[in-house]
Amino acid sequence: MSTFNLPAEFGYVILGQIGAFVALQYMGTQVMKARKEYKVPYPDLYAPPSNEKAKEFNCVQRGHQNALETYPTFIVFNIVGGLFHPVPAAVLSVLWSIGRILYQKGYSTGNPDKRYSYGGMLHWISIFGSIGIAGHGALRMLGYL
Repeated sequence: MSTFNLPAEFGYVILGQIGAFVALQYMGTQVMKARKEYKVPYPDLYAPPSNEKAKEFNCVQRGHQNALETYPTFIVFNIVGGLFHPVPAAVLSVLWSIGRILYQKGYSTGNPDKRYSYGGMLHWISIFGSIGIAGHGALRMLGYL
């Protein structure tokens, strides 16, 4: 049986994930504000086509929804990668949070083509970076590195 000791720096990974949670909550508040502004009642996830501001609301909602769709992949690889490379994992968490907020900001313009206009691409760097450090850790564990 092998044992694994968490590096002290793993605390940064935890803080990074707390930051990601805060970013998701911030994006959720943007959806709540848009619900009120564009008059989209609960439980509707998206505005119906009859709403004259449907596209504007739906763009705000998609910015948040897309973050929720990719977060499970990110969190798993980021935490696993953080077991081996905690400081880079924490930095990637910060990039994910910033990138996701910027992605939603671009999407919220009402033009989906602008979702990457403000720097939203950062979240892809953080996802692929997290996959990379997790893969590196796996190869190390298996003795290939």
